[in-house]
Amino acid sequence: MPGVDTPSTYRILDIDTVPGFIGSLPEIRALLGGQPESWQVHEVGDGNLNLIFIVQGRDGSVCVKQALPYVRVAGASWPMTLERAFFEASYYWAVAPYVGGLIPKLYHYDPELYCTVMECLSPHIILRRGLIAGRGYPNAARDVGEYIARASFFTSDLARPFEHKLDGIALFARNKALVRITVDLVFCDPYRLNERNRHTSPQLDDIVADLRGDGRLKVAAAYFGQKFLNEVQALVHGDLHSGSVMVTEGDTRVIDPEFAFYGPIGFDLGAFLGNLLLSWYSQPGYATQQDNRIAYQRWILEQAKTFWESFRRSFLALWATNAYGDVFPVSMFARPEEATTLELARSAFVDGLFADMLGFGACKMIRRIVGFAHVIDFDGIRDATVRAGCEAEALAMARTLLTHPTQFRSIQDVIDAVPRMVRHSQVTA
Repeated sequence: MPGVDTPSTYRILDIDTVPGFIGSLPEIRALLGGQPESWQVHEVGDGNLNLIFIVQGRDGSVCVKQALPYVRVAGASWPMTLERAFFEASYYWAVAPYVGGLIPKLYHYDPELYCTVMECLSPHIILRRGLIAGRGYPNAARDVGEYIARASFFTSDLARPFEHKLDGIALFARNKALVRITVDLVFCDPYRLNERNRHTSPQLDDIVADLRGDGRLKVAAAYFGQKFLNEVQALVHGDLHSGSVMVTEGDTRVIDPEFAFYGPIGFDLGAFLGNLLLSWYSQPGYATQQDNRIAYQRWILEQAKTFWESFRRSFLALWATNAYGDVFPVSMFARPEEATTLELARSAFVDGLFADMLGFGACKMIRRIVGFAHVIDFDGIRDATVRAGCEAEALAMARTLLTHPTQFRSIQDVIDAVPRMVRHSQVTA
C-alpha cells in the first residue's frame, strides 16, 4: 500500500483467506472441528484500527484480530504501525497470571501477519452498547475495578523487584506510535485547532471556543499529559473505556489492550470512570415515554461508586499480602508500631490514584466530545440539539473535575456533582 511500509510476509486477511490461515494451526483446527471449508467466517470489526473475524466451526468458535497498516477509521491517509498487535499479545501474556478469567484466552499470535487468535466471547456484547440500550450488568463495574487493581499492582514495583519492571518498560517503550496517538488525541488536540477535531456544530461552537481559550483548563490538561508520559507506575491497558469491555450479566472480559505501556495507574481508572460519566450524560438522548432513563442514570452512578471502591479495596488487599517489591518494602517497617504508619502511607498512595483518575477521566471525556474519534453514546443521538445538550453537560463536568479538583475528595463528591452540571450548562440555539 502506498505510503505504508509493511513486511513482505504480511497480507491483509479476508473472509476467504482466514480459514486457510487458522486451518494450518492444529490447536485451532481441533477447537473448531470439521473442515476449514465448512467454517463460517464473518468480519465484525467496528472499531478504529483493526479487522475482527468471528470463525464458527462444527465444535467451537474463535476470534481472529488483525492489525491493519493504517487507522481503519481514517483510511490509508493515516499510516499505523502493525506492531501494535505484538504489544496487545504481550500485554495479555504479562497480565494473564494475575487477572484470571477477566481477559479472553489467547490461543495464537502470528508475528508475520500481526494477527491474534483468541477466545470468541459469546453471548457477550460490548459494554458501551449495553449501556446505550439501558441494560444492567451487576458485576461489570466491580470486575473492572478488580481487574485494574490486579493488572497494575502485579506489574508495579510494589509487588515485584524493579528489575522485572524495567524489563517491561524496555519492551513496551517500543509502542511509541500508540502512545503518540494518546498524547495527541487526549492531551493536546482537543485544546487547539486541528483538522481532525470535530464537535456538534453550531450548537457547541461557543462552548468549544471558550474551552480552547481557557488557559487554566489547558494547563490542567497539560499537567495530566505530563503525568501520562512521566509517571511509570505499572503496565496499563492504555484504552480501557466501556468499548474495551465485553459483558454478560454474569461475566466481564477486558479486551483490546494494544495501547498498553508502562504509565500511571490512574489513566486506566480515569478511562473507565470517564466513560461511565459520558454514558450518564448521554441517557436523555435515549429516553422514551415508557422509560425516562432517570432510574438507569442512578444505576450508572452506583456503578461508578462500585468501580472505585472495588479498585481501592482490591489494590490495598493485594498490597497487604503481596508486598514483595522494592517500593515500600515491608522490611523497612518491621516494628509492630510502624504498621499504622505503613497503612497510612498506602492509603495516601491510593488517594493519589483517585485524584489521577479524576483528572485523566476528565481529559478522556473532553476528547470524546471535541476531538477525534467520538463515542456512539453521543453520536447515536439523532437530534443534534438534544445531543449537544448532553455533550455540554458532560463538558461542564469534565472542566470542573480538571479546574477545581479540590472539590472532589471522595467518589461520593463526584456522584453528587454529576447531576448539578445539568443545570449549569447551555448550548447555542
